[in-house]
Amino acid sequence: MKKRTDLWKMVSMVMLSAILVAGCSKGEPASETAPASVLKDGKYDPPFTITIAKQQDENAGKYINGETLNDNVLTRWGEQNLGIKIQTTLLGGDASQYNTKLRLALTGSEKLPDVLPVYDTMLVNDLIESGQVKEITEDISTYMPDRIKEIYKQYPTTFNPVVREGKVYGMAIAPNLTEGEVMLIRQDWLDRLNLEAPTTIDEFEQVIAAFTNEDPDGNGKKDTYGFTFSGKDSYNTGWVSDPVMIFSAYTGKHLPRQWHNDNGKLTYGSVAAGNKEALAKLRDWYAKGYLNKELATQGAWDALSDFTEGKAGIIIGRPWLYDSVKDVEKNVNGAKISAYPTIQGVNGDKTYQSAQLNDGVFMFNKDFQNMEAFFLYYDKMYDAAFSTGDFKYGYAQGYDYDIVNDEVTFDPTKFNKPLEAVQGVGKMAFTKNTPSVDGPGQSYYDLANGVKADTGVLIQSASKDQTTQDGYRISYENRDVLLPNEFNGPPTPTMQNVWEQLTTMEQETFTKIIYGNEPLEAFDTFVKQWHEKGGDTVIEEVNEWYNQASETDVMTLMNLK
Repeated sequence: MKKRTDLWKMVSMVMLSAILVAGCSKGEPASETAPASVLKDGKYDPPFTITIAKQQDENAGKYINGETLNDNVLTRWGEQNLGIKIQTTLLGGDASQYNTKLRLALTGSEKLPDVLPVYDTMLVNDLIESGQVKEITEDISTYMPDRIKEIYKQYPTTFNPVVREGKVYGMAIAPNLTEGEVMLIRQDWLDRLNLEAPTTIDEFEQVIAAFTNEDPDGNGKKDTYGFTFSGKDSYNTGWVSDPVMIFSAYTGKHLPRQWHNDNGKLTYGSVAAGNKEALAKLRDWYAKGYLNKELATQGAWDALSDFTEGKAGIIIGRPWLYDSVKDVEKNVNGAKISAYPTIQGVNGDKTYQSAQLNDGVFMFNKDFQNMEAFFLYYDKMYDAAFSTGDFKYGYAQGYDYDIVNDEVTFDPTKFNKPLEAVQGVGKMAFTKNTPSVDGPGQSYYDLANGVKADTGVLIQSASKDQTTQDGYRISYENRDVLLPNEFNGPPTPTMQNVWEQLTTMEQETFTKIIYGNEPLEAFDTFVKQWHEKGGDTVIEEVNEWYNQASETDVMTLMNLK
């Protein structure tokens, strides 16, 4: 405790000194400048403003009680309790619009905000190269609170995109190993046909064949099929509606559209030999009607519509996907969905999935002088994840939780003033997603093993429906199948010229083979052309980046070891 008190005393003095220096540098007597903000008892006095950029996603743009982007329950909390007012000065809607606005600001058309969440690796690179963002190596070492340091220690590779010549220019946004995919299966169809949930590729084929040919819904019509997924953008979405399980059954850890460290060298999964066998299997299933006939034109969210309408029997996605497809249980009499682990590979090993460690990085205006204040605010945002402090149950009573008859509830329909949905208060700060330390679903695993729901996180997890809880428990139990993409740097020089062409060729080849429009041998031609048309050079450049990213032990420089 004394160490922390000393730190804040130092912080206050540093901040006061910086402001006085700033005032004197303009040739003005210090006594005529505005009163300096001083941190006392965890609050700055007088309050000051941190400006931020925000990519406003759909859920973060909803406010109640007449609140707005810059005047809501969380911004007021920050000003009243920390003396820090968060003001959004650069706002973008979707990713494209947001990135465009950041690039315009980079050219000097408007001032860069103090805090910049950045989600595009090329933009991260350009910001560093521009000299407009702050090096924060020493700031992390000095000001990052200990409990957050423990989190960042777990994810050293998230710093790779923001390191240049041994200096750190950003940090991952709320790093956390997110949940893995599970199989959601129509349990009533399994029961009607006396089938068990599949655990191998052969069993999977038997189940989807039965779902297609044996009238699982009992309506006397041949109007169902086995497996729905998206083939529009990639065969590895990493979150919902993908068939990556089938590819991994034949390729192991070499996943489509992902880089894997294979004995010290990064390799690209889409050109691995096992993909040919996976495509042969999908081609056969498509010809037999086991798959979504429109898979090539449907995106990830489109692909789940047949499942929701009672036409498809299996879909893959993260555990929360159940919430998006469970309407089938209301719309179809007797429908029941259960969650199961993904199948094993053909060699008996587990099948693997893409893992996400963070959603973008924080970067900071080079002139921002209040990193200690940022870390104070950021640490408070983690209170909800740790079930501590002001946010031990959630961010705001009546918004994302409520206390009714002395019981904490996360059901918005039971709030004292009922809501249609909980308000994403955590999204009102500078992150798109609320920080979490629950990993792939540890709280659900703990609940399943008898732990009492006596913290905010556990109470919230216990409030989920049983199928979702089962999905997260399965995700946690199989967390070893989650593979982060080993290449998370900016596009290499050759990538910038040829990558779109190579991925288009990949997507078209895979889809044409599945549809039966090209022979299976087209995969061999694709691999040969991929290497010849720039792939070999890309592999060299990616590995060169990977080796350079590991040259300097920045974790020690940031006091994260």
